[in-house]
Amino acid sequence: MQYLCRKKTYNFMKKILGMGNALTDILLQIDNDEVLFSLNLLKGGMQLINTERSQEINDAVGNFTKIMATGGSASNTINGITRLGMAGGFVGKIGKDDIGLFFTNDSVNNGVKPHLLTSETPSGRCTVLVSPDTERTLCTYLGAACELEASDLNAEMFQGYDIFHIEGYLVQNHDLIRTAVSLAKQAGLKVSVDLASYNVVEDNLEFLLEIIHEYVDIVFANEDEARAFTGKEPEEALEEISEHCRIAVVKVGKDGSFIKSGATKLQIEPRKSNCIDTTGAGDLYASGFLFGLANNYSLEVCGKIGSLISGNVVEVIGAKMTDDVWDVINGEIEKIVKSVN
Repeated sequence: MQYLCRKKTYNFMKKILGMGNALTDILLQIDNDEVLFSLNLLKGGMQLINTERSQEINDAVGNFTKIMATGGSASNTINGITRLGMAGGFVGKIGKDDIGLFFTNDSVNNGVKPHLLTSETPSGRCTVLVSPDTERTLCTYLGAACELEASDLNAEMFQGYDIFHIEGYLVQNHDLIRTAVSLAKQAGLKVSVDLASYNVVEDNLEFLLEIIHEYVDIVFANEDEARAFTGKEPEEALEEISEHCRIAVVKVGKDGSFIKSGATKLQIEPRKSNCIDTTGAGDLYASGFLFGLANNYSLEVCGKIGSLISGNVVEVIGAKMTDDVWDVINGEIEKIVKSVN
């Protein structure tokens, strides 16, 4: 399923580059939970799987209708950026297969410029089994996506961009991250990091402290990630994170988000939503925030745009929204900008 990019035109030339796991989401609506039991899958859980397990699951669900869409945290963020009318690019690695071809084509159709390396390993994918009660069971095969290496990067990839956004799931590859942020800074880009997962933060805390303090301008964290990073609750964590970067954002779910930059501290109210699926909420918050930042909007406007988009995406299954929803979002953004400014 493809979502064509009907882009809105804005009066700026800013561009945002993302880097992350190039995963294709494969969503399947299952008739009942018997297939979960037969595959020994924990309903509602997420597990990393190998090639053999991936094939076993694919064989078992082959008769169900599937919807495919580009996924992965940073990819979701960049897709959101382009749906707002701003140019975006994505760095990742795919296999030389149909899934990799889909990821490339779907990215292009969404207005994203792909900077994709290739591997002999099959492309990464996340098989999402949606039960009749809407509970989602995720099986993630990283494949080629996790083979992105420092040697794959070059200075040319970063030319012409203004902000570089990294998903935290890549942080475990220290050489890759250190090379990427160094190249980004040499090219004059601001660097943004979404911490992505509290366990990743815990396992790489010393490295994250070093990289964020030396290279990162914007940090996004949810309350669990902020707690793992600082050992403190959201507002106190915000204060500590802001000591290491120019802008710190801590998202607190139904309570909205906190933003701090220098002496400025804000609490952003959440958008009231009929939440059915939180997939991509944090990724799309980052889309809105970075879009606003690149357009030189105030931090309050940036936060409100992030809240608006994340509040919309939780009302659909998956991290992709239709053209009509994006049209409404773009109209609401204009109202936000006018009301604050």
